[in-house]
Formats: sequence, C-alpha cells, structure tokens
Amino acid sequence: MSHSHTWRRAEIMLLLLSAAMPLSFGVWQALLNNFVIERASFSGADIGLLQSVREIPGFLAFTVIFVLMLVREQRLAFLSLIATGIGVAITGWFPTNAGLLLTTLLMSTGFHYYESLKTSLALQWLPKETSAIWMGRMLAAGSLASLGAYGLVWLTSDTLGWDYRWIYLLGGGITVIVVIAIWLVFPSFAQPHSQHKKIILRKRYWLYYALTFMSGARRQIFVVFAGFLMVEKFDYSVAQIAQLFIINHLLNLFVAPRMGRLIVRFGERAALSIEYIGLALVFTGYALVENGTAAAGLYLVDHLFFSMAIAIKSYFQKIVDDRDIAASAAVSFTINHIAAVVIPVLFGLLWLVSPAAVFWCGTGIALISLLLAQNIPVSPIPGNEVRLGRVGGGGPALTEST
Repeated sequence: MSHSHTWRRAEIMLLLLSAAMPLSFGVWQALLNNFVIERASFSGADIGLLQSVREIPGFLAFTVIFVLMLVREQRLAFLSLIATGIGVAITGWFPTNAGLLLTTLLMSTGFHYYESLKTSLALQWLPKETSAIWMGRMLAAGSLASLGAYGLVWLTSDTLGWDYRWIYLLGGGITVIVVIAIWLVFPSFAQPHSQHKKIILRKRYWLYYALTFMSGARRQIFVVFAGFLMVEKFDYSVAQIAQLFIINHLLNLFVAPRMGRLIVRFGERAALSIEYIGLALVFTGYALVENGTAAAGLYLVDHLFFSMAIAIKSYFQKIVDDRDIAASAAVSFTINHIAAVVIPVLFGLLWLVSPAAVFWCGTGIALISLLLAQNIPVSPIPGNEVRLGRVGGGGPALTEST
C-alpha cells in the first residue's frame, strides 16, 4: 500500500482528507438556510430547486470514470476537494438565484467526485482485514471536523459578527489550504492495480448494488423528513436542531471507530443485520412518536446507524475485482443517488397525506435491506459474493459455510 513506515502513509492521508471536506461543507450547510432567505430572498420553490441541483452531481458521479482517463486518481481527489473549497469560499459573494445555483453546482461536483474517489482509494489502499476500522476512523475524523466547522460558524457569526461573505470565504479557504498542504507533504502513492476507465456493471455485484440503493433511500428519509418532523410536529428551534447535530457528531467520534472494529470481528452480515433491525424500530418509532424528547432520541440513534454502512463498503472490497474498484465506486455513488432524485418528491407528496406513512415506508425499506443482508456469505470473496442467486464468475464457486 505505502512504502513508508512514517506518518506519511496513505491511511493518514485519507484521515486528513476526510477532515478537510467538512471544514468547508459544514460551514456551507450551517449557513445555507439563513443566507438564502436573508440575502437572496429565496422562496420554498427556490430552495427546492437549489437542493435538486446539489444532488445532480451525485447522480452523475459515474462521469468521474472518464476524467480518470486524464488525471490520476489521487490527484483528482485533491482537485475535487479544492473545487469544493472554492465553491464554498465564493458562495457569499453571489447572493442571487443564478449565483447560488452556479456556486452550489461547483461545490457539489467537487464534493461528489471526492466522495466517490475517497471510497475508491480507501478500498484500494486499506488492507481488507482491517479496512472497516480505518473507515470508522475516517468517519470520526469527519465528525471532528464538522464540529470544528459548526464552532467556526458560531464564533464568527454570533461572537465576532462577521458577514456571510467572510465566513464562507474562511470555511472554503481552510479546505483549500489544507488540501494543498496535504498535496505537498504526502507522496504520490502507487495504486496496487491498474483501474478500468469505463463504466462497470457486473451481475455478480448485484447484492452490493441493491444494498447501496436501499442505503440511499434510507438516507433520504432521514435527511429530508426526520429533521422536518422535529420542526413541524415538535416545534424544534434552529438552536435545538443545531444541538442535535453537535450531539450526533460527538457520539460519532466515539461510536464510528468502534463500529469498524465490530464489523471486523463479527462480519458484514451480522453488522448490517443489527443496523437494519434497529432502523426498522427507529422508523416505526418516528411513525408513532408523540413526544419531542423521544423523537430527539430516535433522531440520535438513527444518525448513529449511518456508521454501520461501512459494512457495505468492506463487503464490496472483499468481492470486487481489484481493477473494478474506481469505476464501481463511481457507479455505486450514482446508484445511491437515484433515491435522492426520486424519494424527496414522491414522499413529499405522501407527507401531505400522512407523515406517518413516510416513516412506515422507511420501516419497509429497512426490512427489505435486512432480508438482502442475509444473503451476504460468512466469507465473501470473488466467486462467493452471495449465498443465493450467484449469477457470474470471477472466481471459483465456493460452498457457503455457516
């Protein structure tokens, strides 16, 4: 993986990159609603359009495959993060509909390319036996940086009284500076295997694709509707929602690395089974809850389960052809975002009829995911990708052991 035994290793670089992203994205996220209303006079339709535009690069993440024909993967990850930082840094200077759409598109393209590349590089560089532990540490590093971003927004806006323009510039600028420093300090790490530069969709990866799609659907219900429930039904203030975010990230600092160790010890099937059983109970709770404090508890538990999605990536790392990793990571990011295009609109209409029905659908998604997870073998490898429904080659057909 890396030839050095010092701190200038690929794992450390991935940790630092994982922290660099939220320093700008966290600032963008924390300021967005206030900024678009106060400075750009956004309506509900305007913010809906902006969020849809933000998801387009995620849906088109597969295009990173074609850019890799021109730029090495590690360098493209750096460039993507720099684009994210620049997009955030200039946001405050364009307080118009067109300006915000363009800066958001730049930020989001960098963000989604980087997230796809980060997954690809992690799966290539991290040892299969302990990759879940390192991915847990990467999540924790991101949570720590997110806390720093929220603290930065609080300090500069409430205490120092800075204008939006300078806060955006600071948040985006920090990411750009950190990435340039990483670029200069760390060597160019070799990729163990030459990567395919074309769209890869293999039948034998079908279970990974299905789990990835369902994960995207579950994420949208949490991101779009769980927070909305807190505000609409239980009258949570901006400060209270911010407090929930902070608690979420503090818990993630502690939980995410331990989730990684749990996955390594007990395997992907067990970890995902725990996650999906828990999610089914959480979504059922959302559908039935009548107490604001109980709803906050569900919200916190819901967020913690995100770290267990590491198991989907570590499962894929064990079954994938090493040359397919970059292309498959990009394609899976697109699959994950199919739900982001469809669910907010369809479930938004359902919400008007029955908010509880949205969360009952979430329960159904969790139970389908639980059923899919039971098809993960005890020892997944190429040729032994699933327990039932093996449809392709890629290695000898092995008998599942229990």
